[in-house]
Amino acid sequence: GEWVGLELTDARGVHDGNVMGIPYFECPAAKGVFAQPAQLSASGAITASAPAVAPVAAATVAAPTALASDADEVETLPSKEKTADGSAWLGQQVMWKGKQGVVRYIGDVRFAAGEWVGLELTDGKGVHDGNVMGVPYFECPAGKGVFAEPARFTGMGSSATPASAIAPTVVARMTLEDTEVQTLPSKDKSADGSVWLGQQVIWKGKQGVVRYIGEVRFAAGEWIGVEMLEANGVHDGTVLGVPYFKCSSAKGIFAKQEQLQNALTMA
Repeated sequence: GEWVGLELTDARGVHDGNVMGIPYFECPAAKGVFAQPAQLSASGAITASAPAVAPVAAATVAAPTALASDADEVETLPSKEKTADGSAWLGQQVMWKGKQGVVRYIGDVRFAAGEWVGLELTDGKGVHDGNVMGVPYFECPAGKGVFAEPARFTGMGSSATPASAIAPTVVARMTLEDTEVQTLPSKDKSADGSVWLGQQVIWKGKQGVVRYIGEVRFAAGEWIGVEMLEANGVHDGTVLGVPYFKCSSAKGIFAKQEQLQNALTMA
């Protein structure tokens, strides 16, 4: 569907116009959000010509005006009480990638197919506040929310208490062996053979190493996962709860093949 990228002027966003390694527009860090047109209330007209192709560098436009105050109140989407197989439920304490959390949302999402579970992490860093691409699935502190498929986390026990009544609590820790994350299998080379695992590449003028090649669950087509040499990425190889490869936090990005250049030919 059609989405609108916004630069917020008086509120906290979730990105800088770059989402999952794709530069849609440019704005200061944590000032950008995406929303569907029906979620917006216009407060003035801004005229800017749209780029003919996927943007690499955004055009400069007038600073956006603040949204109407009647949009300040956020109403989250309704959640299921349990997953389809009954293995996870609202308020359940779980372990995800060695981090403790509480189930806050269960159901369909607009960024991928299938059933997803929204978690509020209690002792680790997440990636959002329950709002993804402008869609409010649940509420939690900024940087504490993640989404994962049910198979990607482990339940810590049962609870009959409604999720709304549960504050995240520290639970017994599991060993690293119990929570070892298995990444998805990668191809050795891209479809045309021009990109391969371990290749040194340049992305947006910055150097990295190819760590994953193949399909992803957040978009169609073949994507390249890159570990950047410096912390100028956006994730750790896991995107929306799916582990494609492993790297340090804020060093991972995903890009289309045409967005990358061979570092050796640039020398």
